[in-house]
Amino acid sequence: MDPLELAGHGPVIPVIVLQRVADAVPLARALVAGGVRVLEVTLRTPAALACIEAIAREVPDAIVGAGTVRSAADARAARDAGARFAVSPGYTGEVGAACRDAGLPLLPGVATASEVMRAQADGYSFLKFFPATAAGGIPMLRALSGPFPDVAFCPTGGITAETAPQFLVLSNVRVVGGSWLTPADALDAGDWPRITALAREAAALRG
Repeated sequence: MDPLELAGHGPVIPVIVLQRVADAVPLARALVAGGVRVLEVTLRTPAALACIEAIAREVPDAIVGAGTVRSAADARAARDAGARFAVSPGYTGEVGAACRDAGLPLLPGVATASEVMRAQADGYSFLKFFPATAAGGIPMLRALSGPFPDVAFCPTGGITAETAPQFLVLSNVRVVGGSWLTPADALDAGDWPRITALAREAAALRG
């Protein structure tokens, strides 16, 4: 799969932090019911890999990937858990090579022009711009569009339901990443209808 295909399933990729394996499948089903199929489960908790495995096994309509992939070991573990893509907060050649070896499409993180060049030299032209708002936000993305007209971005980090449309109108933005679809209080309460409603609103976002 070309990583850019991920952007074809809707304007928002949820960035998901799961503490309990029991939440994984109902959460994924709630997001899919709202029209959000591409799910990034971050490797930030001890439960993350088991959550990815459960979603891959039990929610076939979801396209589940691993976020916060920082090493070759992370890439292999994500693949073995059933992840269909990987997202990294930054980029190293080691992570890129490991994902290629694992057959795992990678959305590598960048924050500067030098990092864009490094990722592009290794064959990546669809990049995660992270942390989007802290790294310059919309003005930075506009500035990058000049020297890099052939690069597309998924800005992630600090984006909200209110600001997402402002990013989505940019010519070099294909999709945004955001954590607002899966608020911690909704997860803690098992409020799946609320998450479906948030997913439905996100799926309808257009620049």
